[in-house]
Amino acid sequence: MAVMKGRMMVAAVAVLAVVTPPAEARTELSVMTWNVCAGTNPRCGLYRADAEQLARSIGQYAVDRPIKPDVIFLEEFCTGAEGTLERWLEQRTGRRWSIRSWSILSNAGVPYACQPDRLGRSRGAQSITVAVADDAVTFQTLLLDAPPWYVKRAVVCATIPLKRVRACGTHLSSGETYDDREPGAPYRTKQVKDLMAFATQPGYWTVFGGDLNVTPPDSGAGSAAGRRAMAPAYQAYGECDQRGTSRNGQWTHSSGGVRKKLDYLFVPKGSMWRCDIAPLTALSDHRPLYIQIAL
Repeated sequence: MAVMKGRMMVAAVAVLAVVTPPAEARTELSVMTWNVCAGTNPRCGLYRADAEQLARSIGQYAVDRPIKPDVIFLEEFCTGAEGTLERWLEQRTGRRWSIRSWSILSNAGVPYACQPDRLGRSRGAQSITVAVADDAVTFQTLLLDAPPWYVKRAVVCATIPLKRVRACGTHLSSGETYDDREPGAPYRTKQVKDLMAFATQPGYWTVFGGDLNVTPPDSGAGSAAGRRAMAPAYQAYGECDQRGTSRNGQWTHSSGGVRKKLDYLFVPKGSMWRCDIAPLTALSDHRPLYIQIAL
């Protein structure tokens, strides 16, 4: 009887081993953000660049770095190069790309035009742009509160059902005298909170970032109000270049000899990721930032 009981136990274990599903394979998502400085800043190399040069410069950062992005956030991009960028990416990566841009608007509601290219041709409007490779995607643009005396701001979100990802890119107000100039950085403080709310979708991985125009809480750079504006994001999420508990990271923007971290990629705390920052070149006053996350 004891022998029979032992055989039955072995058989039961064998059945359990057969019906237990294998561990689900983990997938990855890579995201790049870059303020390409193409629209109106004559100090940047992509100022007045034609559509082919702009697309090629962005595309090379998408294919030549250790992390190859599935999602790209762009700031100060020119909408006239959207189709050229899409074709360049598809030809060089062998993947299908979907791109959505939102043209920054003046306080009168007029698209904020990029300067013409070097041959005098229109390049469209300066924009916030999100590009997504391969998967079916839906885009949503959500307006942010912004100073009524300067340009309007927005978030462009890409929802990717197959990967259960919601990825949102933006370019927030600056602390310059012509923009979010009131004490306490009220517009950027609210913009960061609204960005986090817009990027959240139940059951989906959240990734958000871009040129947020504020410095990290523990950086000691920029204004104290700007640093405080970023605290909620660090409290709720992990940032690509964050090390340990320090709410800081390497500089991503250089202007007039002053270097600051203004560009971010946030993902859920506890995620496994690796981060990469490209060197600064004359093309832009910002460095491209990359994250690769295990979903």
